[in-house]
Amino acid sequence: MTGSAAPGPGDGGLRGGLYGQVSISGQRLSFVRRQLYRVAAPFVAGLVRLWWRSCRVTVVTGAEHLDAVLARHPSFLPVYWHQHHLFCAWYLLSQQAGRPLRTGFLISPSRDGELGAMIMRRLGGHVVRGSSTRTGALAMKEVFQALMREQVSPVLNPDGPRGPRFKCKPGAVLLAQMSGRPLLPLGFAASRAWLVHWDKFVLPWPGARIAIAVGAPLEVARGTDAAGVERIQKELEQRLYATFKAARAALEGKPAG
Repeated sequence: MTGSAAPGPGDGGLRGGLYGQVSISGQRLSFVRRQLYRVAAPFVAGLVRLWWRSCRVTVVTGAEHLDAVLARHPSFLPVYWHQHHLFCAWYLLSQQAGRPLRTGFLISPSRDGELGAMIMRRLGGHVVRGSSTRTGALAMKEVFQALMREQVSPVLNPDGPRGPRFKCKPGAVLLAQMSGRPLLPLGFAASRAWLVHWDKFVLPWPGARIAIAVGAPLEVARGTDAAGVERIQKELEQRLYATFKAARAALEGKPAG
């Protein structure tokens, strides 16, 4: 596949497509669209950085779990709810400096996805092209290859943008089983935030206080049967709830219950 060579360390490389010219779907970007994307990408990336900087990350709990995973594995599977993407992504990207961590993000293979890929690249992310809703099997293959061959740690949202909200689908557990890489649950809480109506995406107010929580890693044995996969799905779901509760408790200065 064009552009599937491993990106250099820290370059925020793209898999599957010529940056700014051809999408993974094979549809060539028009000159006008390409120029618009080149203007829009740095502008939107700047807005995201401004949003991040406007908030105050006051506490991170469980950071030792990230250190432990990186000490044992060249890559892993960060997992958090779709609704918690904004600051969980910030945390992972902020931890790349001085660490053997290359955070990956699954972005649509469509022409429209090129803009998202450009933005994420500017933010320091490593882009994996694929859609969990339209190209599920192919997307899982691309994520698996990035995880194993390129030592990218691809972010997984087990509920996905289409939901059902806060319910784990089996994809994350199956990837952990096939790869032997651990799942690492994350969550965040904000002192003040908007909730986007249709999917409850959390948008902290500028100036809000933020707490990040990293949960204990969860490993899935290769020989796990279907019943075991279902059990681990439920356990992962519980751990994701627990990370949010831990973040909320830390934000309020209370011990996690």
